[in-house]
Amino acid sequence: MSKNTILVTGGAGYIGSHTVQLLAAKGVKVVVLDNLVYGHSEAITDTSVELVVGSIGDTALLDGLFQKHSFDAVIHFAAYAYVGESVTDPLKYYRNNTAEPLALLEVMHKYGCKNFVFSSTCATYGVPDVIPISESQHQNPINPYGRSKLMLEWVLADCEHAWGLHSVCLRYFNASGCAADGSIGEDHRPETHLIPRVLMALNSEAGPVDVFGTDYPTPDGTCIRDYIHVEDLAEAHVLALDYLANQHTSLRVNLGTGRGISVQEIIDAVEEVTGLKVPLQYAPRRPGDPAQLVADPSLAESTLGWKAKKLDIRETVRSSWAWMTGPRKGRYNA
Repeated sequence: MSKNTILVTGGAGYIGSHTVQLLAAKGVKVVVLDNLVYGHSEAITDTSVELVVGSIGDTALLDGLFQKHSFDAVIHFAAYAYVGESVTDPLKYYRNNTAEPLALLEVMHKYGCKNFVFSSTCATYGVPDVIPISESQHQNPINPYGRSKLMLEWVLADCEHAWGLHSVCLRYFNASGCAADGSIGEDHRPETHLIPRVLMALNSEAGPVDVFGTDYPTPDGTCIRDYIHVEDLAEAHVLALDYLANQHTSLRVNLGTGRGISVQEIIDAVEEVTGLKVPLQYAPRRPGDPAQLVADPSLAESTLGWKAKKLDIRETVRSSWAWMTGPRKGRYNA
């Protein structure tokens, strides 16, 4: 793979930057395109990586990049991902997550680039009928964010039929953790992911943690989710590139651990790792929150040779705490 040149959109974001770091470490030539609305230029830590600031909807910019580089593939992370905001401002999500990537696909078609790795989401499934969730489960998203991602999955399938585009859609469950070496980490503003939100409460960057619902049909009454470490996600993207290069066909797979962890278990792990008491406040269930969302990741293992390795949630919390109290410390105030 080291001879390849890969365009990574949204590569200065959370999952994108970890993937870029891994690709660069493997000797892959990487060009990152990011508008830096939610990404951070300092998350591009390897000097061999070219960072271009701009929009994936800018056809002239894309033309110039594809003329300059002979891209073997595109990894597409660039998206907005706040579920609540997608409900109040759906057009923002349909424009950015569904419409603007069409310009990218048009330019890929123009220059004959036919390999596309897509950062999709388990939100395309909606409320599951069966746990764990396999790829055969019906996709019925319940919010504009999930629908905007599913629409692009449909577009990719139509492009395969029309002009031979091959794509791997990676449906993430709950991304978590930070780089083991502490160099980069989770840095959203606002922060909605549970683990950093809990740690921010300990850092006095935020108020008490809201626990939405304690009466779910789960062992401790709180929601259960599948927390997948960001470095495992990054590895899956590298394997997806290898798959496209060797198999020349498309694939849709879940990325998760196959193990569910409750909100209360996350809080317990944080308290164990930090030795601090998490300030909590309890609230009613949020509408549309399923009791459990857990992946069946077996297809990713059989097709990509990928399996989550970082399974101890305490290690995930430890990597996040090292980032929050190290490089990220003091960046934001409450």
